[in-house]
Amino acid sequence: MRIDGRCVIDGQRRAAASGETFDTVSPIDGRVLGAVARGGAADVDSAVAGARTAFDDGRWAHQPPAVRKRVLQSFAEKILAARDELALLETLDMGKPIRYALSVDVPSTARCIAWYAEAVDKVYDEIAPTGRHALALITREPVGVVGAIVPWNYPMIMAAWKLGPALAAGNSVVLKPSEKSPLTALRLAELALDAGLPPGVFNVVPGFGHEAGEALALHMDVDALGFTGSTRTGRRMLEYSGRSNLKRIYNELGGKSAFVVFPDFADLPRAAATAAGSMFFNQGESCNAPSRVLVHESIADDFVAAVAAQAPQYAPADPLDAATEMGALVDTAQMATVLGYIQAGMDEGARCVTGGRQALAETGGCYVEPTVFDCVGNDMTIAREEIFGPVLSVIRFRDEAEAVLLANTSAYGLQASVWTDSLNRAHRVARALRAGTVHVNQYDEDDITVPFGGVKQSGNGRDKSLHAFDKYTELKTTWLRIESA
Repeated sequence: MRIDGRCVIDGQRRAAASGETFDTVSPIDGRVLGAVARGGAADVDSAVAGARTAFDDGRWAHQPPAVRKRVLQSFAEKILAARDELALLETLDMGKPIRYALSVDVPSTARCIAWYAEAVDKVYDEIAPTGRHALALITREPVGVVGAIVPWNYPMIMAAWKLGPALAAGNSVVLKPSEKSPLTALRLAELALDAGLPPGVFNVVPGFGHEAGEALALHMDVDALGFTGSTRTGRRMLEYSGRSNLKRIYNELGGKSAFVVFPDFADLPRAAATAAGSMFFNQGESCNAPSRVLVHESIADDFVAAVAAQAPQYAPADPLDAATEMGALVDTAQMATVLGYIQAGMDEGARCVTGGRQALAETGGCYVEPTVFDCVGNDMTIAREEIFGPVLSVIRFRDEAEAVLLANTSAYGLQASVWTDSLNRAHRVARALRAGTVHVNQYDEDDITVPFGGVKQSGNGRDKSLHAFDKYTELKTTWLRIESA
């Protein structure tokens, strides 16, 4: 496999203006995969200028929806055709099991692009009911140049959630992937060009957040920015908007999702298996991972035992082995962060039931055992802060009121789950929980047709579904007066 880490700007591969590069290192075994352009302000300027020119001359924005649809459909087909290459890049770059890169990440990326391709010629404008002496047209127009900054845990999927609606609406895009997993974003840009997307419409500038990311967020000619990442960095995005041109900022941020299990739910083993599977999927590097499991005290011992029994099947192993369920954390820094949280849990009095240690250290990779804590207090560090690793905390509650209080006593509000056989309780608790999505008797089932996002410090705006068009379009009213005969 040939690794090309150069920027994609105005339809061409380019080295960084500074000539600087950084190594992208595989967390599987510490090997250097290749050199990547260290994009900076000059490269962002070039990419934004190319995107602005492409937008203003209408090479994409002025194309009929049916034309944009065909190009994006071709883009989705090329993603699927490059399935093996993209999956391998993703696994080598950020450590997820190849089985899921192949079965989840690549198909979901293609599905997202294809869905917005199909949607773009089915979104209608409006005529306001103003009365017989006026005609008020309400039209959607592309916002212009869109900046997109995406994280390292689902590099392709998170990029597609921004690219799909932004490109379908007619915008030009400058994407800044995480420096920890830039390779698939660069390859996606090439595939988009091969599919017929005009040069300048989709640009990729790899680099560090404090350099390329900050330059993109501060740029005076970026009209809107979609960001997925930490709440800490999301706050900076809002500051950058205020310091620049008041560009729209849409933040999809962290989570500390509550998974609430009531004693009237009959199939406790299924709830436990779902909690473990959802928590340890993608090594726990998911903003919506159910890291706070709230369990009624009468069933807590049985539930903890059932979850702990699931841990061996998620023992870290070689991500390139098709049988592996849990791979490597993205890098040594993230591994150290996760191990630090585990130590904090122990220091603060939580009981480590299973796991808690680094694994496969002899490989040179970044592996941590699936870890389950019991007797966690809701005010403990591991219950309050987003760990982004395979660490599940069990918190016990006495009754429904306490469960809702504990679940909502969090700075975050991304997702939640309610497990009960009572229809009344399911509705009652789901309504009481402050979260963007509440699952009932399942977790993490979703589809491109439903919005994804959170409340409180989990962010604003929604990815996926038709609602995502709201982020990347402007509403214009055109008022015509109709004179009497």
